[in-house]
Amino acid sequence: MKKKTVEDIQVLGKKVLVRVDFNVPMQDGEITDDNRIRQALPTIEYLLDEGGKVILFSHLGRVKSEADKASATLAPVAKKLEELLGKKVKFIPETRGKVLEDAINQLKNGEVLMFENTRFEDIVGKKESGNDPDLGAYWASLGDVFVNDAFGTAHRAHASNVGIASHLESVAGFLVEKELRYIGDAVDNPVRPFVAILGGAKVSDKIAVIENLLKKADKILIGGGMAYTFMKALGFNIGTSICELDKVELAKSLLEKASGKIILPVDLVVTEEFKADAPFRVTTYKNIKDNEMGLDVGPKTIELFAKELKGAKTVVWNGPLGVFEFENFAKGTRAICEILANLKEAKTIIGGGDSAAAAIQMGFEKQFTHISTGGGASLEYLEGKALPGVEALTDQEPCDCGSNCECK
Repeated sequence: MKKKTVEDIQVLGKKVLVRVDFNVPMQDGEITDDNRIRQALPTIEYLLDEGGKVILFSHLGRVKSEADKASATLAPVAKKLEELLGKKVKFIPETRGKVLEDAINQLKNGEVLMFENTRFEDIVGKKESGNDPDLGAYWASLGDVFVNDAFGTAHRAHASNVGIASHLESVAGFLVEKELRYIGDAVDNPVRPFVAILGGAKVSDKIAVIENLLKKADKILIGGGMAYTFMKALGFNIGTSICELDKVELAKSLLEKASGKIILPVDLVVTEEFKADAPFRVTTYKNIKDNEMGLDVGPKTIELFAKELKGAKTVVWNGPLGVFEFENFAKGTRAICEILANLKEAKTIIGGGDSAAAAIQMGFEKQFTHISTGGGASLEYLEGKALPGVEALTDQEPCDCGSNCECK
């Protein structure tokens, strides 16, 4: 059944708890990428315009001790949000207690408050990430309704999502709704041909994704470090390239099960050292030297992948094709960005993580149909798994014309 969204509830005069994903990269106290904050703006602005009293909260980084607090405070995030919203954001540097409660009770309609990093509750026992029932109940007591707009944490049952949702009417924000619509429809109801592109370092990270997509995609293009485990399974020498030796037999069985659906690289860019400025050359898998490692796909592979993507109507991409952080080994990942940007009639979706970071860094952010904000959540959704943070939301009620209608 479909889940309720912010448009299914009345928020005028209500205290609206909103779990956002403001786990943004920081350096020396400065935000280096505010994309996740920007993605949450439509939900926040809608709730404020509707007269809600908006209470925002998020995690930021990993907090294991009191010493971590200084570098993990959400104060700089609140300041950035205030700048982007063009509206005062009251920041309360607490996760519970009278100061927070009083500040929330003093909110007026259309005002917004943010409280401190939810992971501060993990310092003494994992109360947030362990979904402590008392903490979830306490946070729920601070509001009248709960909006979950943090897709990036939807694959985890935490006190700040599942814990609160067990006590209040709980709905999806616009971002969560969009993530479920784009990724869900792409995998479960794709316009064909449907092509998946998988990269990244490890086969073990993508086993369930590959197995699920073999049932649904027309082709699966594989690059990145995980390709070398597959090439090893085919009997090629891969030199010192990254390889999960304990997954070689699994890779072999996946290739057999794929019946030609899996397309592997035919050439690669190799070097002797894992360094940005290391000398490199292009070669085939038959000619890799024992002391060489592959760090990117080669030009013939780019041509092959372009051919396989021609005419695709749905494309899902998760994982870079090379070490894109090094310019000499970023050509494969950049080429995929360019190819997908030119598939004008296709729905193109990046499933979060490093591939999303690469596309944004390379300037292709606006040339994809959708770039997911969730790394692990996107991956688990591509695996076909239920996401606890989504499952906990309130179901829509069937309307009068039947339970399977499309009215909602």
